[in-house]
Amino acid sequence: MLRTLCLAGGLLSLGLGMLGMALPVLPTTPFLLLSLWCFSRSSGRLERWLLTNSLFGRYLDDYRSGRGIPRRVKWYILLLLWSTILLSAFVLTDVRWLSILLLAVAAGVTVHIAGQKTKRNLPEGETPGKEKIR
Repeated sequence: MLRTLCLAGGLLSLGLGMLGMALPVLPTTPFLLLSLWCFSRSSGRLERWLLTNSLFGRYLDDYRSGRGIPRRVKWYILLLLWSTILLSAFVLTDVRWLSILLLAVAAGVTVHIAGQKTKRNLPEGETPGKEKIR
């Protein structure tokens, strides 16, 4: 029963994460991380698929293994986060409490991203996930 719930939760969060790639106010990464957690408890095949996906697999694997987030990716995440939050909070809504909530969420995510280990740049000729052949 727990395996089935984890599988269903993983598929649901994967779908929401995919929608988040197209919709600016729906986050992608938290849903993909939740999918990875759910699949790790329910489906080894789907877990491997997420970790080897060419679009986001490397980032999920780096995050999960504690290797960190590249500085360029951190800046990109924060730029996209704040531009969509500011647009949503000040242009798309007139509800003050919702604007404050959006800004608080963005501040929390910023603290979380800034607190993550920064992944060092790879030496010339190395590719992520592959050891250099000597």
